[in-house]
Amino acid sequence: MKSIKKFVSSTLIVCITAAGLPFSAQARIVATEEIAAPVASLTGSVTRDKVNQFLVRDEVRQAMLGQGVTPQAAMDRVAAMSDAEVAQLAGRVDQAPAGGDVLGILFTVFIVLLVTDIMGLTKVFPFTRSVR
Repeated sequence: MKSIKKFVSSTLIVCITAAGLPFSAQARIVATEEIAAPVASLTGSVTRDKVNQFLVRDEVRQAMLGQGVTPQAAMDRVAAMSDAEVAQLAGRVDQAPAGGDVLGILFTVFIVLLVTDIMGLTKVFPFTRSVR
């Protein structure tokens, strides 16, 4: 019993002494972009490829031409979108049933193109006036 008490007391002395030692720590403010950039670049390139593959499909091209949007203008617009916008559009592509609801996705592309036209980032539609 005496050896157990001696062992426990020795262990406690070492632990309490070690707890009192100063440990060095480094602290700095980390910007969100530093943490999110590597993940966003991977995710952004994958989703951008997914949207571009969707836009090169024949039925999508025909529907875009029916709406008065050239496929090249849509591809340029996707290239000009932020990663968040592309991720949202890719999410809509994933939700669309295979071979169906192409109009919903085209409507989303049309709205994104329209909003960026109104904001003055691009000039695709002649009937919009830029805010800038």
